[in-house]
Amino acid sequence: QVQLTESGGGSVQAGGSLTLSCVASQYIYTMASFRQSPGKEREGVAFHQNRLQALADSVKRRATTSRDNSKDTLYLHLTNLTAEDTAIYYCAGDHRVVNDLDSRSYKIWGQGTQVTVSS
Repeated sequence: QVQLTESGGGSVQAGGSLTLSCVASQYIYTMASFRQSPGKEREGVAFHQNRLQALADSVKRRATTSRDNSKDTLYLHLTNLTAEDTAIYYCAGDHRVVNDLDSRSYKIWGQGTQVTVSS
């Protein structure tokens, strides 16, 4: 059973930035980042395969995603944070080719890391 472990969450001032990391216990073809705010549905933020990556419209002007396959690690870097970015951020993965940000497409999930943006 593959395990995903997120890190990098915490409290951040509005306008700041942070980098979230997700380490997989073994290689997974597709890795992705999701987030969920209280009372809202889980939202896809980014997915990353070896040669294909995509960011959600809600963050693409201020986010990047990268991957270090030598470390089985996915990174999500967010800048110009606002209160709207406050959420639990989850790492997701699947051994298949997944080219979307539908949470139903991903079989493997991490426990999540809280990000709180304060003004």
